[in-house]
Amino acid sequence: MSNQVWLSQLKLHRAIAVVRAPKMVWGEKMALAVASGGMQLIEITWNSDRAPELIAQLRAKLPNCMIGTGTLFNVQQLQEAIACGAQFLFSPHTDLDMIQAALTANIPIIPGALTPTEIITAWNHGASCVKVFPVQAVGGTSYIKSLQGPLGHIPLIPTGGITLENAQDFLQVGAVAVGLSGELFPKKCVLEENWDGIIEQAKNLKQRLLTLDIK
Repeated sequence: MSNQVWLSQLKLHRAIAVVRAPKMVWGEKMALAVASGGMQLIEITWNSDRAPELIAQLRAKLPNCMIGTGTLFNVQQLQEAIACGAQFLFSPHTDLDMIQAALTANIPIIPGALTPTEIITAWNHGASCVKVFPVQAVGGTSYIKSLQGPLGHIPLIPTGGITLENAQDFLQVGAVAVGLSGELFPKKCVLEENWDGIIEQAKNLKQRLLTLDIK
C-alpha cells in the first residue's frame, strides 16, 4: 500500500483503535466491537495473545477495515507481521533497519519518536508517519502544537494518554490522527466481556470526531 493511500485513510478516519489483548478471544471481540462502533483502523499489538493468528483472522472477518500491528521491536517481528497480513506497522521506537524492511515490502511503517531529532530522523529515512510517544509525558497537545512550526510537513500520530475527551484537541493542533487503547477498551468492560460497552465507546469517539472541521 502506498503512503498516499495510507495518509488518505488516516485523514478519513482520524483514529486508530489499539487492541492489546491477553487472550485471543478477547482480542477478536475487542476488534469486532470497535468495528461495529464505526472504527476502521485497528492495530493489534504484537504482544497480544497469538497476535499473528488474530491478525489473519480479523483480515478475513473485517474486510472493510485496515488491520495492522504495533509494539514491534525488530526486523524479525516486522517480517512475521507482514507475513500474517498486517497492513500497517507501528513500533515504539525508531529503528532504521525496520523502516527499510517495511519500505521494501511497501507496507506503511510508523516508528515511535519523541524529540525533534528523532522525528526528523525517522521521517528522513522513509517513515510513512511518525508516532509521537508518549505524548502526554512531554506536554500533550501543547507539544504537538509547538512541533507544527518547524515540523508541520511531517504527519504525526500522538499516542499515550489520548482520551475520548482530548482526541479532537490533538487533531485541532495538527496531528494527522491519534491512537487510543485503554480509553476505548476500559478494563472493566473487557474483564466483564461487555462488548456493547466498547461499541458505545467507539461510537462516542466517532461522533466527537465528526464535529471537527479540519482539512
